[in-house]
Amino acid sequence: MQPTPAPGSAGRPGRVGRPPRLSLDAILETAGRILETEGAAALSMRRLARELNSTPMALYHHVQDKDELLMLLLDVYADAIPRPELPKDPRERLSYCAHMFHDILADRPWIVEVLSSDAFASVSAMWIVEGVVDSLVECGLTPQDAAQGYRVIWTYTVGELTLRHRRRPERTAPTRLDLTMASLDAREYPRLAAFGSRWNEVTSADDHRRGLEAVINGLLAEFR
Repeated sequence: MQPTPAPGSAGRPGRVGRPPRLSLDAILETAGRILETEGAAALSMRRLARELNSTPMALYHHVQDKDELLMLLLDVYADAIPRPELPKDPRERLSYCAHMFHDILADRPWIVEVLSSDAFASVSAMWIVEGVVDSLVECGLTPQDAAQGYRVIWTYTVGELTLRHRRRPERTAPTRLDLTMASLDAREYPRLAAFGSRWNEVTSADDHRRGLEAVINGLLAEFR
């Protein structure tokens, strides 16, 4: 990711003593690298200052705090998202926008971490939210139900991505889940025992699109 400074963010009046080698562009680029490689939990102003051979106080000449830094990074990423022409049919548009959430965030675990707190949102990405809510209204939902419907879609998508990113792709030994499933008594748990060691393989398959379509169909059936 090659972030660019947000207009008006650098060169704020009243700031003095800024180290000449430090710039907002360098701060965003280094913070983005930490987020991409280690996740949101690894980013702090102190850690960022060390990476830049600077001090936290010097960073505050450019950003007020970590929250502002994250907002700038979210805006940089959102600004780079292509904005295609959306389908005219509301049901098709709903599906398209809902799947966009997943596809955009699939390779950015740190954004999922940040947005799941409900404390951040980028104006540059709100056109996708508008697309979901507007499509739900055109499909027959009230504005309030459409907002709740968006929340259901968002929660499902964030939950699915969070679980995917937490899975360990390579295992050298059975997990505790594998051992538990293999030990189930078929007389007491006939359905689960039939899966045995295949349970994790079946339930961890990437089938988000099918699941999301089921969520959308359920919402439309429930609220209309």
